[in-house]
Amino acid sequence: MQKDETTWYASWFDTPYYHILYKDRGYDEAEAFMKHLVEFLNLPENATILDLACGKGRHSVFLNTMGYDVTGVDLSPNSIEFASQFANETLRFEVHDMCKPYPKQFDAVFNLFTSFGYFEHEEDNLRTLKSIKAELNTHGFGVIDFLNADFVTANLVENEIKEVDGIIFRLHRYVKDGFIYKDIRFEADGHSHHYTEKVKALTLEDFESYFSAAGIDLLAIFGDYSLGKFQRKTSSRLIMIFK
Repeated sequence: MQKDETTWYASWFDTPYYHILYKDRGYDEAEAFMKHLVEFLNLPENATILDLACGKGRHSVFLNTMGYDVTGVDLSPNSIEFASQFANETLRFEVHDMCKPYPKQFDAVFNLFTSFGYFEHEEDNLRTLKSIKAELNTHGFGVIDFLNADFVTANLVENEIKEVDGIIFRLHRYVKDGFIYKDIRFEADGHSHHYTEKVKALTLEDFESYFSAAGIDLLAIFGDYSLGKFQRKTSSRLIMIFK
């Protein structure tokens, strides 16, 4: 079961199976990353943060416990419905397309865990970056946490089987036409399911080109969640700070 490939992120992310497959994501690592990040940015007390493509809100919730005023937005209605149970006066969630500017400015805009580069059309990557720039106030910082495409493509695990909550997921990864693909097949609830994740294998040079076109200044680059130095061949992440 899969909707049109051009909207794979809208269909796959809105299923319960997506969250089952990735339920083992490291919360401790994510929280440590947030601590390193806000310390580096030296965000003011009670700073406003936009968590762009927030999913079920794990980063948003933790940032809010640190005292920040957080808005989490995502294209998936199901994810936002789940995240909204954690809402309070300084934590809110909304369905929103990150290609379009959110009608408010923030001290920081975070786009985390490779939530970029999904689009079929090249111009949507640039539109998203222009939207982030519009969402930043005068002193605001943008952050994109992306995969390191050079490292990922060089170390791609082509085939993998994962069993989570009694569901056997068969994963097949490959690179084609400048995109990194992950085919996901499994049986659940009496049906065969097939989804394909697809993310553009954007390099640092690609982002630098986008930033230039969007009038964005790249301030710092890191290669892991401890904010270690970016190494093209060995870093797992490409974390960019800009304004």
